[in-house]
Amino acid sequence: MGKNGILNINDLFGIKENDTVVNQEHENDVNDVNDVIEVKLSELVPFLNHKFKLYEGQRLDDMVLSIKEYGILTPIVLRKLDDGTLQILAGHNRVNAAKIAGIEKISKDKFIILRGITDEEARAIVRETNIIQRGFSELSHSEKAAVLVERHKDIKEQGRMKEIISQIENLYKADDLEEKSKFRQLGETLRSDKEIGKQYDLSPRVVSRYLRIDTLIEELKDRLDSGEIPFMAGVDLSFLKEQEQEVVETLIEDFGFKVDTKKSDVLKTLSKGRSLNYDKAYEILSEKYFDKPKKIKNFKLKPKLVRKYFKENQTEKEIEEIIDNALELYFSQKSNLD
Repeated sequence: MGKNGILNINDLFGIKENDTVVNQEHENDVNDVNDVIEVKLSELVPFLNHKFKLYEGQRLDDMVLSIKEYGILTPIVLRKLDDGTLQILAGHNRVNAAKIAGIEKISKDKFIILRGITDEEARAIVRETNIIQRGFSELSHSEKAAVLVERHKDIKEQGRMKEIISQIENLYKADDLEEKSKFRQLGETLRSDKEIGKQYDLSPRVVSRYLRIDTLIEELKDRLDSGEIPFMAGVDLSFLKEQEQEVVETLIEDFGFKVDTKKSDVLKTLSKGRSLNYDKAYEILSEKYFDKPKKIKNFKLKPKLVRKYFKENQTEKEIEEIIDNALELYFSQKSNLD
C-alpha cells in the first residue's frame, strides 16, 4: 500500500518488481516500460475514436478542485504504442482536469503503462473503465449506444481479455467505484439483445434501438445527446442513409428546423421508398409537407344524401351527371360573386 492509502501499482496488478503487464511477444520491452519514472501530460494522446465525452460544467470543476487538493488518486492507465507514444486508456477526464489544475507531469505512482495490448483489448479497457466510473445510466444516448454495440460483438480472446479487465476492475475497487457499475466479466460471451438487456435493465427492444442509434452521424448524435432530437426520432433518423442524414443535419443547421417523431417517421418512410431528397426533406422539416391537402380517394356520397336528392330508380351514371352539372353551376356563380 502506497502513501495516502493509494495501492502500489505492482501490488494492484499482482506483478513482481521489474515486471509489467505485457504479452509474451513483448518481453524484451519490460525494462523500457519500467524505466519510465514520470510522464508529461502534454505528451499523452487520447484513445483513437474515444466514444465517451469529457466532463463539463460542475462535474469538471469538482474534479479539478479535487485534484488540486488531493492530487490524482486513481492511477491513469496508459498504453505504449509501437512508436513509443503513450495513449490514454483510462483517465481521459483526470488528465484533462489535471491540465486545468496546472499539473504538467505525473510521477510513477500515478500511472500504469500497458504494453502489447491489442486494439480490441484497448477498446474494452476504455469501455469498461468508463462504465465503472460513471455507471451505465449516466451515459449519454450515444455513449450507451457505443457500449451496447461493442458488447454485442463477440469477444474472441476471452481468456486474455478477462485477465486484463479483472485487473482494471480491481483498480476501481480500490476507490470504491465498483458499486456505480453493473460490471460483467468480458469472458462471458454475449449472445443476444435479451442477454445484454439483462445486464443494464433494458428490454431487447430498447437494446435494438440503441444499436440503431450508433449508426447516426456524429452531428445528429450530438443533437440527440443534448435533447434537441427526441430519442425515438433519433431511432427513425438512423434508418436514413448517411447522405440523407447529412441533408437533415444541413437543414437543421441552416434553418433551425426542429425534429419530432411526426417528421422523423415521414423521413424514414420516404427514405425506405427511395424518394427522399433535399427538397422533400425541406418540406417535411419546415412542416410545409403537412399543409398539403389530402388526396380524395374513393369518395362516396352518404346514403342519407342520396335518398334526399335522388330517386330510387336513378342509375349511378344519371346521379353523376346531375352532380357534375350542379357543381359546375355552383362554381360559376361563386366565381361571378368573387
